[in-house]
Amino acid sequence: MEAELAALVTSGATTAVGLMVTDSWQQAKERLVRLFARGGDAGTVDGELDRSQDALAAAAGTPDEEILASDIAAMLRLRLRALLQDHPGAAAELRCLVEEFSPDATADASGAVHNSISGGTVHGPVLQGRSFSNVTFHAPRPTAE
Repeated sequence: MEAELAALVTSGATTAVGLMVTDSWQQAKERLVRLFARGGDAGTVDGELDRSQDALAAAAGTPDEEILASDIAAMLRLRLRALLQDHPGAAAELRCLVEEFSPDATADASGAVHNSISGGTVHGPVLQGRSFSNVTFHAPRPTAE
């Protein structure tokens, strides 16, 4: 297997194991099962993924957690490698899954926040963000008529 595909397999397995302990797991699992369906292995993989996720959740915070995560990642690497050897077209789908669900995909590398305001007329300052301190607004004093 060429280096790029080997890296994709490793990244796919690592991403999947990381997702097993997040709220995104169900959605990612459905995509993984659909991916493995190309090899006719969907039912088996679905059950294995459920058991792996349950075991990882049960081991959370214990000394076994890291070893178990490593074992699950190894199992997924083997399955993904076999899948890509038999179905090279599945690489594009795996790449999309990794890009969509990897932790780096959800965070802007610059740390910038992009907000927009729509609808209505704004007659004053608008603050959008997470935390503010020492904010002062200087408004013009009304003129006497």
